[in-house]
Amino acid sequence: MIEIVLEELNERFAKALDSLQRDLAKMRTGRANVALLDGIRVPYYGTPTPLNQVAAINVADARLITVKPWDKGLLAAIEKAIIAADIGITPSNDGELIRLPIPPLTTERRKELVKLAKRSGEDTKVGLRNARRDANELLKSADDLSEDDVHRGLQKVQEKTDQSVAEVDTIIAAKEQEILEV
Repeated sequence: MIEIVLEELNERFAKALDSLQRDLAKMRTGRANVALLDGIRVPYYGTPTPLNQVAAINVADARLITVKPWDKGLLAAIEKAIIAADIGITPSNDGELIRLPIPPLTTERRKELVKLAKRSGEDTKVGLRNARRDANELLKSADDLSEDDVHRGLQKVQEKTDQSVAEVDTIIAAKEQEILEV
């Protein structure tokens, strides 16, 4: 029973950490990153299609992303979708490809982004603690476990939680350093 609870807990922790990393990857840090364009959908034959499925997306240099659609008729639609996504980047279209120059971040904006990253980290920690609480309740309500087994299980759950919280702190610290890097 303890192994099943710990396995489920590990899955929930892994999902929470993956979600945090996806959210942080979408955060603009002043450096070109194709993850900024994740979630942008372009109308393609009447169907909203992810941008990376209708165009080649490349990081040309540290401050420039290029988007080259496979169908040139999509240039205007891609440009509109990027503007509508409100990611803080103004696209420029030259008839062949779309250039997305990444403007440098101001000190004030960097501090705001650090706060947002920390808030995401705190939200993830709340999710981890909720998973811990659920696992603890499962262990305490199990009829087939002795008191010692429940105690050992609770200790293992706490150890896993502490490891995951420390991992969140590491991820957030790395993102904070990336954001504040000029």
